[in-house]
Amino acid sequence: MGTQEPAVRPLRADAARNREKLLQAATEVFAEHGTEGSLEEIARRAGVGVGTLYRHFPTRACLVEQVYRHSVDEVCAAAPRLLEQLDPFEALSTWVDGFVGYVSRKKGMASALREALGPESEAVFADVHERLENAAAMLLGAAQEAGMARNDAEPLDILRSVSGMCMAAAASHDPERTRRVLALILDGLRYGAPAGAESTRTDSLAAV
Repeated sequence: MGTQEPAVRPLRADAARNREKLLQAATEVFAEHGTEGSLEEIARRAGVGVGTLYRHFPTRACLVEQVYRHSVDEVCAAAPRLLEQLDPFEALSTWVDGFVGYVSRKKGMASALREALGPESEAVFADVHERLENAAAMLLGAAQEAGMARNDAEPLDILRSVSGMCMAAAASHDPERTRRVLALILDGLRYGAPAGAESTRTDSLAAV
């Protein structure tokens, strides 16, 4: 099941901090240079020695997988937090914007994992996909229950449309177009929503 480190016992506080700093630094370096980015540069940005990096992540494949999972952890953890802070549709919109960032950061990681792990990589991708779909379902369900999103939309619709948009954006190198398309996707989720329909009926009656 991938190269995930065995959960033997919790890390000491200083070791846990170093691991977190290494994951954050690796996320930056991989986003800038792909998964072949310098391990020495990752250690330098994290403020630790290369030996510390290898103690936490014995191979590049292990580091790539953990960066991949760490990015997913952050995206999924944001869902309930946003629902506590914002109205349901604003929470969904903010999460989708964060998901766009996640898709752009994982540049090359999927292919690197497939190459390093072979068939075992499919278990990693299946787990990640399930977690992301559950997070999207939590947010979309709340927006639908509040009448802020159309009832026929499904979590997978969001993941696929945003992922496709990101791939097209990477090819076009046009961030402004990306923002416009994302706005269209979100408007599409609102179109036909019960609350929006009620607002439209009220406005129409007021105009008579």
